[in-house]
Amino acid sequence: MTFRNLILAVLAGSIFANIQCPAREKPATGSPIDRRALVSRHNVVNTGIDSLESLTVGNGNFAFTADVSGLQSFPDYYENGVSLGTESNWGWHSFPNAGDYALEDVARTFTSCNGRETPYAPQHKNGRAGEATNWLRSNPHRLHLGLIGLVFTKSDGTEASIRDLKNIRQELDLWTGKLESRYEVEGQPVKVELYCHQNQDLISVRVESPLIEAGRLKVRFRFPYGKDCHVCPGYDWDHPEKHRTSWSGKPGKIVVIDRTLDSTRYFVGLKGNGGVLYQNADHQIELKPEKGQKTLDLTVVFQPDEINSIITDFETTKANNEKQWPAFWQSGGAIDFSACTDPRAFELERRVVLSEYLTKIQCSGYLPPQETGLTFNSWYGKFHLEMHWWHGVHFPLWGRPDLLENSLKWYPAIIGNARKTAEWQGYDGVRWPKMTDPQGRESPSSVGVFLAWQQPHPIYFAELMYRQNPDESTLGLYRQLVFQTADFMASYACKGDDGKYHLVAPLIPAQEIFPAERTQDPPFELVYWHYALSAAQEWRKRLGMEPDKRWQDVIDNLTPLAVRDGLYLPDANCPDAYTNDEFRRDHPVVTGAYGMLPATPLVDPELMANTFTEIMNKWNWATTWGWDYPMLAMTAARLGQPEKAIDALFMDAQKNTYLKNGHNYQDQRLRIYLPGNGGLLTAVAMMAAGWDNAPDRPNPGFPDDGRWKVKWEGLRRMP
Repeated sequence: MTFRNLILAVLAGSIFANIQCPAREKPATGSPIDRRALVSRHNVVNTGIDSLESLTVGNGNFAFTADVSGLQSFPDYYENGVSLGTESNWGWHSFPNAGDYALEDVARTFTSCNGRETPYAPQHKNGRAGEATNWLRSNPHRLHLGLIGLVFTKSDGTEASIRDLKNIRQELDLWTGKLESRYEVEGQPVKVELYCHQNQDLISVRVESPLIEAGRLKVRFRFPYGKDCHVCPGYDWDHPEKHRTSWSGKPGKIVVIDRTLDSTRYFVGLKGNGGVLYQNADHQIELKPEKGQKTLDLTVVFQPDEINSIITDFETTKANNEKQWPAFWQSGGAIDFSACTDPRAFELERRVVLSEYLTKIQCSGYLPPQETGLTFNSWYGKFHLEMHWWHGVHFPLWGRPDLLENSLKWYPAIIGNARKTAEWQGYDGVRWPKMTDPQGRESPSSVGVFLAWQQPHPIYFAELMYRQNPDESTLGLYRQLVFQTADFMASYACKGDDGKYHLVAPLIPAQEIFPAERTQDPPFELVYWHYALSAAQEWRKRLGMEPDKRWQDVIDNLTPLAVRDGLYLPDANCPDAYTNDEFRRDHPVVTGAYGMLPATPLVDPELMANTFTEIMNKWNWATTWGWDYPMLAMTAARLGQPEKAIDALFMDAQKNTYLKNGHNYQDQRLRIYLPGNGGLLTAVAMMAAGWDNAPDRPNPGFPDDGRWKVKWEGLRRMP
């Protein structure tokens, strides 16, 4: 199946297509929230130049990141900050597979349950296996579709640099989706208005400046080759001979640019209000306004198919945003911290509102998102399915289930490949990949192929969908997804000589520091197995079916969580987990067994409270990641420690940094990290609306000390 056909298949049918999420449920207290005031007080305003302050417009399947000029005029300056991407869910590229590499070239057999030999696809460094590893990991990679920037000619005839932009004021209007940039070049004012269409993969821009009429402003289009870098903007300017760029048409009407990179082909359509178009270098085209032209209007559309339809204009794109963005903000949930007196409340509200915006434009499309969304490439632009929980669970909790459903429907589209993986390894049902592409193909990895905690995610997601729409249509849409996932989970669990079911090597838990060949019974995974298989049985009951005996045997006989000195061990084979500082690092995900997940018979809240306290008192926080802090907050909330929940959300750690544009900064390599944004939204919704069997009081996850007078509406209770 081609990527294009896969997309069409995934988009077909939606249980929420004709369901309008309520604008607001009954508020917790008082009158309805003034949503426009809530959102607009967190508009992003830039008055200087900072490579971490680029701003993005997008629609969930396509995004365009702009610099302080309002377009992508100075990509080199931003390359090591939040770089300037033009990316889509359909735009992928592969280098020719000259070696005819396949997953079998890297396969290695590991001893698994009761001596069973099971093949996996780990990374290799040398020989054909090393070559295959490199090709399979980096292909396909997400494609940077092209840079669109302004070129300013100074009075001395040279091109202006970013430092020549003065008196800058750039504002992202969250309520309408408009990015407006104002500045001066040699004393001449420039105003740029930019929108991304919410239903098409296009941007529309309007530029106003005396420099246009003076012939000192033009637009430059640059088209790169694909890049197989681990984390980077995704463009390669060093191989012009490896791709082709041609164009036809006339400015003022429609110009179509035809791009070919190996087996990848896509099209770029331009429509403006006049000018002269010329190609002045390989893969570089410039649009120069005509003499006397006072403004420049331009729409640029990116498509995987030939462009035959009419291209919309600036005013139409503007109207599209002015309708759809307010509709987004007025749908689903909202949370207002303006009556809170805790000094951290305003910053929490800022992070929440900007995370809503970022996850809408980066994570709501028809594919699970990569960790850096549609901004720049990480892990070659591929997405990690264990992170899908963090990217998407918040959408239903905020009353916007359709935005998770978009990517949830991708799982049935790749179920064939998932079934092949399970069969290859000798399991029933379907085994979901970890680091993957639109076709659902696994990537070789020294860690990823041994992870298992992404397996229950589709059941958790389906259960969230059912809680939103508890009827036969939901059951019918997801029943096979739930049942085949459960079949794998039941066959993956290993029955030992003790009569108990275990999760055994080769396995790497979500705390990824434990070796694949020695790990056994990590607590988060065990509890997730219990929850998901129990939920799958409930789905059979809802459908009038008898319980599955094998699933029930696993549920009833899962081994107890390993405990030592009153603390839950992160790995049953690591008794010194809390006495050896070497193990106090990475994700403290043992807490997720009673934070991300609801209460199960496997978890003793008192033991979890002991474990949580031990972790909070002593952990290597520099080694943690952005979703760890909301995970800890959810655990604290369930344990009845709301003050600790707030403390966790504001943990003084570098990877808990939220930039001016709302992105969750991690480190110099990974400057943005959307699982942190999604996790924050999940935790805050849970703390406000509560969870099943939560204390019967308003905002049960927030401190009841008079300082957190949180007002919310439209949120949903967490399982």
